[in-house]
Amino acid sequence: MKRIAIVVASLLLALPAAAQQWPSKMVRIVVPFGAGSTPDLVARMIADRLQHQTGKTFIVEDRPGASGNTGTDAVAKAAPDGGTIGISIGGPLAINTLLFAHLPYDPSKDLALITMLVTQPSALAVNASLGVTSVAQLIDLIRKNPGKYDYGSIGTGSLSQLAMEAIALKSGTKLVHVPYSSSPQAVQALIRNDVQMVCLPAISITPQLGGGKIKLLAITTAARSALLPGVPTLKESGIDVQADAWMGLIAPAGIPAAMVKRINALVGAAITSPAIRQKLATQLMEPIPDTPEQFRARVNADIARWKPVIAAAKIRIN
Repeated sequence: MKRIAIVVASLLLALPAAAQQWPSKMVRIVVPFGAGSTPDLVARMIADRLQHQTGKTFIVEDRPGASGNTGTDAVAKAAPDGGTIGISIGGPLAINTLLFAHLPYDPSKDLALITMLVTQPSALAVNASLGVTSVAQLIDLIRKNPGKYDYGSIGTGSLSQLAMEAIALKSGTKLVHVPYSSSPQAVQALIRNDVQMVCLPAISITPQLGGGKIKLLAITTAARSALLPGVPTLKESGIDVQADAWMGLIAPAGIPAAMVKRINALVGAAITSPAIRQKLATQLMEPIPDTPEQFRARVNADIARWKPVIAAAKIRIN
């Protein structure tokens, strides 16, 4: 028994050193959305960079389903040995706790939050036929005509729906929700005037501005984006709504603290490297690495932000 105790003690003492050697084997990066999705693209950028830096193999595994819950749960259920990490977003980590009666994992207990990765502004855009050129003019119009105008989103419970419902709530009016299956579909509906407004990832809006059919009014980040410096935020336009789409890196709960520190440092350096920063900019994304504590604070802030909006709009998935 004494010999076993000595062996166990030796293993425990060696754990921090071993953790600092991450990766010691192949690492899979689980993405809770399909191939070609924005999280998939970011995961592959990180995987390529880390593989080059460390000489170890990194593979990206797409596990779409259930609004991102399936892939996020796959990370939560993995062994906390550094062999599995994942990318997730505000839905599976924050919003879905308010939309789903039951989740297969508890984001606050079953996951280790390693670092935020990137942020991407959403953009409030309208059909040009509305004749408005500012957020103030849009709010005045919908206040005078409650329930008359439709907005498009990329699905019930999506950030694109919550942002528009928050705008309606803050301005004391009502809008009609029309869900679509993707950003391109919702943008095309806006161009056709099937819906009169949307709040979608800015990268889905900006390529369409040259046609003159739609107008970009504001973005949803807390501060102006360096990639869209001439576009005001909703807050400075008089509506205190923040709804940027962010991604973060997660791991199974129980992963050693030294390993979290090592992964945080490696991924932070990768995501802010000039090569990846340039690739992100083409998608209007900016790197925002931080600490696990700051990441957790962001998740908690999103839950607090969206809880009253979801309750007021009576949004529920199951």
